[in-house]
Parts: sequence; structure tokens; C-alpha cells
Amino acid sequence: MKQLRLGVLAGLFAVAGILSWGAARLWDTIDTLPSVPLAAPVVLAVIAAVLTATALSIRSRLRAQRERRPGAKGVEPLMAARAVVFGQASALVASLVCGMYGGTGVFLLMNSLDVPARRDQAIYAGFAVLAGVAVVAAAFFLERVCKLPDDEDQGNSRASAT
Repeated sequence: MKQLRLGVLAGLFAVAGILSWGAARLWDTIDTLPSVPLAAPVVLAVIAAVLTATALSIRSRLRAQRERRPGAKGVEPLMAARAVVFGQASALVASLVCGMYGGTGVFLLMNSLDVPARRDQAIYAGFAVLAGVAVVAAAFFLERVCKLPDDEDQGNSRASAT
């Protein structure tokens, strides 16, 4: 399984932001710019919280298993793999959604802060971007928690073999 790369996520964010900004400019010419829902940052924050809770749970279970505590539950490899895939998928989608709301937010900041409804939309877009960054950070944390110590050794031996 390949690791998340910050460059790929930043590229997705930038492309989605530019396309969203252009679409918002185009859409505004007919005076019906779609709104940024209040639920957008809330949903992204919930996803970030779930990813963080999953990472903390797996980390504590691995620590208990490593310290050989009596009654410690182990971590099933398939569950850890599913958690990492969930984290990676969430990070990819969050970077796209952040780019979309970021582009819309930039358009709103540049053009129409004097209208209270559009100012609120810009604020919601900003919070959505912040919550999306939290999702990406939580996904990286989850991936790091689930990484096996042997993965680092194999990665170095593969790099030196080629």
C-alpha cells in the first residue's frame, strides 16, 4: 500500500481551488452563486474526529500489546489496513473538497464581502478548509500509527537495491 504524499494532496487542492474559483466567477455572472452549506465544516470536522479517535485507539491497543499487559486486545491486521484505507480516502476527498470551498471562498473574499449573506458564506468556506486540513492531518497521523516498523527497513533496502 502506498503512503499518502503531501504533494499529491496539495496538487488536488490547487486544481480543485482554481477550477472552483473559475466556476464561481462564471456562475456569478448569472447572479446565482451556489451557497456554501453550514454543514460542510461540521461534516469534515466529524470525519477528522473519527480518524483521530481511530488512530488513538489503535495506538493505545498497540502500546498495550507491546507492553504485554494482561487482557490487552491486539490489533487485527485487516482492521488496521481498513483504517489506513479509510484515512487515505478521506484525505483525498478532503483535499478536493477543501480546494472547492477554498476557491469559492477566495472568490467571495475578492468580490462581495459587503453583502452579509456572502460574508457568511466566505466564513463557512474558510472553516471548511480548516476542517479539511484537520482531516488530512488526522489521516497522516493514522497512517503513521498503523505503519509497521518493518516497513521502514524494507523501504530502505528497496531503495538501496535499485
